[in-house]
Amino acid sequence: MVSKTKKKLTPVQQEYQALAKKREPSKFTFKNLYRAFLVGGLICLIGEIVQQSFVHFGGYSVKEASSPTVGVMILISVILTCFGVYDKIAQWAGAGTAVPVTGFANAMASAAIEYRRDGIVLGIGGSIFKVAGPVIVFGTVAAFAVGIAYVIFDPNIVGG
Repeated sequence: MVSKTKKKLTPVQQEYQALAKKREPSKFTFKNLYRAFLVGGLICLIGEIVQQSFVHFGGYSVKEASSPTVGVMILISVILTCFGVYDKIAQWAGAGTAVPVTGFANAMASAAIEYRRDGIVLGIGGSIFKVAGPVIVFGTVAAFAVGIAYVIFDPNIVGG
């Protein structure tokens, strides 16, 4: 039988392990799930309020109000990102802020803010597409695949 002996850690190593354990991301808990659900739902509620405002006060139909609603939600997200508020909400809520379109706008605005010192073209322009590129490619490929499947499985779409 092979015995494993534990190596005695130095005080510096013990201090480092304590710090690492303190900084380690928390495990899954229902508190995290609740926070994500609460904030994600709140973002969607705000979006619904904005959309209904366009419908009732702007004279838009529900379908017509969708595009300006997305624009307003993106604008709110970018403004909150610029003031550092969105990141604090995201730290508290976790994935609840990452799923809606506001999370994508936050990711792009954060990249632009972080790399602005490197210039407009190489800093902001190049860094924004590090985040946006994979999402845009995935969205384009997925839309193409769904469109092809729709044409194949819906015979009424071809020829009018």
